[in-house]
Amino acid sequence: MKISLKLIVVFLLLLGWNSILRAEILVYPVPQGIYYARHNDDYTVKVRQAGEKDWVDLFEYNVKVDMDTKSDATMVQFDFSGKVEVLIRKNNGEIRSAIVRPLSKGIQPKIDGNFLLFTLDKPQKLSVEFNGDCLNNLHVFANPIIKDIPDKNDPNVMYFESGIHEPTDAAGKCFRIPSNTTVYLEGGAVLKGCLNCDSVENVKILGYGMLLEPQQGISVAYSKNVLIDGITVVNSRHYIVSGGQSQGITIKNLKSFSYQGWSDGLDFMSCSDIVIDDVFLRNSDDCLAFYTHRWNYYGDCRKVRVQNSTLWADIAHPINIGTHGNTKTGDEVLEDMLFKNIDILEHDEDDRNYQGCMTINVGDHNLARNITFEDIRVENIQEGQLFHLRVMYNQKYNTGPGRGVKDIVFRNISCTGKYINPSLIEGYDKNCKVENILFENIVLNGKRVTTLEELNVDKKDFVGKVRIK
Repeated sequence: MKISLKLIVVFLLLLGWNSILRAEILVYPVPQGIYYARHNDDYTVKVRQAGEKDWVDLFEYNVKVDMDTKSDATMVQFDFSGKVEVLIRKNNGEIRSAIVRPLSKGIQPKIDGNFLLFTLDKPQKLSVEFNGDCLNNLHVFANPIIKDIPDKNDPNVMYFESGIHEPTDAAGKCFRIPSNTTVYLEGGAVLKGCLNCDSVENVKILGYGMLLEPQQGISVAYSKNVLIDGITVVNSRHYIVSGGQSQGITIKNLKSFSYQGWSDGLDFMSCSDIVIDDVFLRNSDDCLAFYTHRWNYYGDCRKVRVQNSTLWADIAHPINIGTHGNTKTGDEVLEDMLFKNIDILEHDEDDRNYQGCMTINVGDHNLARNITFEDIRVENIQEGQLFHLRVMYNQKYNTGPGRGVKDIVFRNISCTGKYINPSLIEGYDKNCKVENILFENIVLNGKRVTTLEELNVDKKDFVGKVRIK
């Protein structure tokens, strides 16, 4: 009996060792209609298993970024297990310096002439920037390998194989998703249209395929229990994902780019029970926005968790809460929100009314309360503010002021940047105040702050208790 147990242990150990040896790299075919039209020649990118000889070539997609410059950046993707080396050749000009961001990932690249080399041992979403250029940079999305692929013959599965797909709904240019459906975008699948979930429930949208320049990425309206996992959305004209009066939305491992006005990342109106995990959003409007009433959507916005993500706002806010609500009823609330373990790579906004990496600016009789920002790392603010807490009446968007902002926590926040505008805390009147705000362990340019002056905050009227801990 003892010998048998030993043999079983040895066998299991060998299985584990063999699984390490069989670590994989997966890349996907590029549809012929995309290959030449969407290729960017700025970089040549290859990947291989660490210690092996043979390199795997990746396709370098061109993606547009930054509304002000409409720059051509580059994006590559691959799936892997084990440990891999990524080799990048810069094809235009010499390499004088290079960084891999987010800096919190601790990746130290090696420069050899016009080549850059670094190693990955887990999935990552990275920006590789040469000579301080963050507009013509390289985005590297290294995905985990998908274990469970839906059966394409299942009647409840909408399966998009590698290739270009356009919706038959020419008017709306949308793929309409029914209830109890799994949508799977195979790697190499390119959809030229949005995915529409309207008044449905129990929908999964999975896979490493791409939505290419849709009018809108994914719409979730009046729906319940929708999961979005793995998709890449390239240069959507408007929202990457919009949620309206829906419950139970989970978004994981989503990657996105936009470069036009009002091309927000993930926006939610009157939604609850939202989980956003491990996303990379580079947008030319708000990366994340949470509202109550807007258009035909009504109700509170509550129970939100955003974690383990990277935000890059070429324009406007990385995180925006408030703004739109319902002045007719005046009772809508934004509450119970947590933003944790987030890297903000950029914030650039020249209009003071729309500045703030972490912004709560309530109008339309909204009340925002019980919101926590924790373990947030802000790497660069080109122009803007770190914090923006305001009860407002924006004549452009609102029909009345907000009701208040209270019980807000900022904990373990770090920011680097020399020329950042002062953060703003401002109420509207004696009945519409900002109050009970805690700043705990805030570090600016390596120095832990102990006063509002050190925090660089402009504290205006109708502000209650504000603590620095």
